[in-house]
Amino acid sequence: MQDIFISTLPAQISSWAEAFPESILVADVLEIPTSLDIGANNNEALVFWLHVHKDQQQWMSKSITTILKTYKNAKIVVLANMPNHAESLQALSLGAMGYAHAYSSLEMLKEIKTVIGHGGLWLGQVLLKRLIETSTKLAGNQPEYVDNLLARLTKREKEVAVEAAKGLSNKEIARVLSITERTVKAHLAATFERLGAKDRLQLALMLNKQQKT
Repeated sequence: MQDIFISTLPAQISSWAEAFPESILVADVLEIPTSLDIGANNNEALVFWLHVHKDQQQWMSKSITTILKTYKNAKIVVLANMPNHAESLQALSLGAMGYAHAYSSLEMLKEIKTVIGHGGLWLGQVLLKRLIETSTKLAGNQPEYVDNLLARLTKREKEVAVEAAKGLSNKEIARVLSITERTVKAHLAATFERLGAKDRLQLALMLNKQQKT
């Protein structure tokens, strides 16, 4: 998938360039090279990383709308200098598949691309926890259904999945279970595949048990 960073910066932030050496940088959606029209016509997946400064919600909305209208299979991630809850919800409602800090590490950028590449959503830790808390209060699955899902996992995968479903980050899970972050990632990848979950939010909803009244 070709990566296109849209930013008014004169050059890419180092983590962007290191994560995706073959990516290109343009200042505006309208400046995207015409050569990318080939990708649009052939339904090639393009990943647009939209760099948003403070008070650029209108520009963000217009850019997301233009991209999705022009490139059928485009995947959009909004990179914000000052991430906030309201803007993240707006970005996702417009069709973005991810929302993160503009200065995220190269490892995180790669992980974001992997998640959205599989059809999942990438949400910042704070937003993810809020959505999980809200969603789990509104609905829940039958305990038998959840227990059946957990039965498909190994003991350690189950432990990792339960903590991830609470909204904990990989680092937090690693600390709670006294394992490495690499091990957490491996168990989560296996869990997503076994259960057919696309992202952490979906996993949380799948493992949310109906509360007794």
